[in-house]
Amino acid sequence: MGNLNLKLIIATHNSDKEKELRSVLDDCPVEVMSLEQFPEIGDIEETGSTLYENAKLKADTVNRITNLPCLGDDTGLEVDALGGAPGVYSARYAGDNVSYEDNLMKLLSELRSTPSEKRTARFRTIIFYTDGERELYTQGEIQGIITKSPRGSNGFGYDPVFYIPELKKTMAELTPAEKNKLSHRGQAMGKFRKLLLDIIQ
Repeated sequence: MGNLNLKLIIATHNSDKEKELRSVLDDCPVEVMSLEQFPEIGDIEETGSTLYENAKLKADTVNRITNLPCLGDDTGLEVDALGGAPGVYSARYAGDNVSYEDNLMKLLSELRSTPSEKRTARFRTIIFYTDGERELYTQGEIQGIITKSPRGSNGFGYDPVFYIPELKKTMAELTPAEKNKLSHRGQAMGKFRKLLLDIIQ
């Protein structure tokens, strides 16, 4: 089973994100652990200027402290009318220690006078894995349009305002299974899952 030792830590304190990441690994022969099992590890400051740098920073930090294989991720919403913002600052767009709704309301406020055809956006996710010796990373992306008001009660973050034209639904109107199949994070995790199975077989 190589260096994996059948344990893998998801390096996030965000329980919604952890649940999504964990669900893709459900049938893998790996014990998935969360940072809740390591209370000595506080919030990891995201000082990177790209999604890749932040995902790597989280995985490297937790691996260094625990000496266990770690998976870090970073996700950004890139809105064309805002020059790619909030991007790497998506989780703290409205400031530090803010709610999902605070960020979402700031986004809608910024786009208040932007017509629908110019509200194009994409979600991007980078997954980074390290076990101290091996490093892997994958990415996923999905295109959409920012709605003028939230729709749907599933999902989290910007999901209620991210509309997918092909499905005629926002991300928050999808079931968890639908979201895992096509979302940015689902795509990145699907690719990572294949790499992980190659490592441990």
